Amino acid sequence: MAPDGHEEIRAAVIDRYAGLARAALAGQPIVDCSAEAFADGCFGPAGYPDIGELPDGAVRASLGCGNPVAVAELRPGQTVLDLGSGGGIDVLLSARRVAPGGMAYGLDATAEMVTLARSNAEQAGVSNVAFLHGQIEDVPLPDASVDVVISNCVINLSADKPRVLAEAFRVLEPGGRLGVSDVVADDGLDPAQRARAERRVGCPVGTLSRSEYVHELLTAGFATAGVTVTHELGDGLHSAIVQAVKPAAPAGILIRPLRDADAARVLAIYQAGMDTGNASFETSAPSWAAFTASRLPRPRYVAAERDTGNVVGWIAATRVSGRCVYAGVVEHSIYVAPDAAGRGVGAALLDAFITASETDGIWTIETGVFPENTASLRLHAAAGFRVVGTRERIGQHHGRWRDVIFLERRCP
Repeated sequence: MAPDGHEEIRAAVIDRYAGLARAALAGQPIVDCSAEAFADGCFGPAGYPDIGELPDGAVRASLGCGNPVAVAELRPGQTVLDLGSGGGIDVLLSARRVAPGGMAYGLDATAEMVTLARSNAEQAGVSNVAFLHGQIEDVPLPDASVDVVISNCVINLSADKPRVLAEAFRVLEPGGRLGVSDVVADDGLDPAQRARAERRVGCPVGTLSRSEYVHELLTAGFATAGVTVTHELGDGLHSAIVQAVKPAAPAGILIRPLRDADAARVLAIYQAGMDTGNASFETSAPSWAAFTASRLPRPRYVAAERDTGNVVGWIAATRVSGRCVYAGVVEHSIYVAPDAAGRGVGAALLDAFITASETDGIWTIETGVFPENTASLRLHAAAGFRVVGTRERIGQHHGRWRDVIFLERRCP
C-alpha cells in the first residue's frame, strides 16, 4: 500500500498516462515533458539508436529518460521484465535481444497503456512478449522468475520506491540483474530546491538521490549497486542508469535479506552450530531481540530453499568498535544448517556478504575461528581471508582454554 496521501497522486499519474495512451492510439503526437525541462533532446525516442523497425505508436509513446536496454546485457533465451512498460518500446527492443527462446514481459498500471503496447506488439509481429496490467509495487510474477529487470523513468513515479526495488529483487533469479533509467537527485540538495526541480520535470512524489538509491538497493538485498549519471536536467537533478545484481546461489537455493520472520530458524541453526563445540565460545543462542540489536542492519543474509523457503544458513556482522575510524571494519558470523553442508551454501552467503559489504563502504571483515574448525578455515581462505595470527588461550570454553585463529579480508 502506498504511504498516506499518495493514493490520489497515484490515481492522477495513471489518469495522465491513460490520456497519453489514448492520444497515441488515436495517432496523435504526445509529449510528457516540456522542451524547457529536457533541452538536450536525449529523452523519449531520441535516446534510442535502433527504433527504425518499431511501430510508430510505440515510438510516439516513448516517454522515458534513457535507454535501459542498452545496459541490460540481454542474451538469447533470457526472461526480462520492464516495470512501467508504457507503449512497449523497451519490451519490443528487449524481445529482439532475448530471441530465440527468451521472453519479454511488460507491466503497467495504466490499462490504456497495456492496450497500446499489445497493439504495438501485434503490429511489430513480435510474439515473445506479454503485457501485464498491475502495480510495480506488487509484481504479478513468481519469485525468481526473470533474469533481468529494466525500467525507464518510472520508479520515480512510485510513492513506495523501497517496495518496488524489493519486488524487483524478489522476481529476479539468483545472479539476476537490474538496469533502469531514472531521474535522480544530487545528495545534499536543499529540500525546497529539490522539490521545485522535481515538480518541473514531472516527478510528483519525488526522486531518490544517488546515495538513497544505493541504500535502498542494498536494503532490498542486492549485492552490488551503482548510479551513473547520463544527462543533466538542471537544479541538481539528472537522468541516470541505475544497476544492481542479486546474489548468486547454488542450485535450489535463494540468497535474500534476513528478516524478523526468520528468527526461529536462524536461532536454531545458531544453536546447532554451538552444539558442535567448534563454532563459538557461546553455548546458547541469544534472544531474537538481543541477536538483531547487536548486528548491523545490513548486510545480513539468509540462504533459503527455493521450493520450500526453509532457511538453511545465515550471515551477519557486528561493528568492531564505535569509534569513527573503525566505521568500515566489521566482524562477521556465518552458520549453515548441518543438513545443508556440502551444497555451497556457506560460500554463496560469504560471497554475497563480501560483495554487499564492499558496495556499502566496509573495507575490512574480521572473524575468529577455532583451529579445529577446518571447514570454516577452508571456506574463508577460498574467499580471500588471510590468517593474521593465533590468539592463544584467549578464552575458556566448557572449562578449557582455547586458541582462536584471527582472520581478515581487506577490500582490494
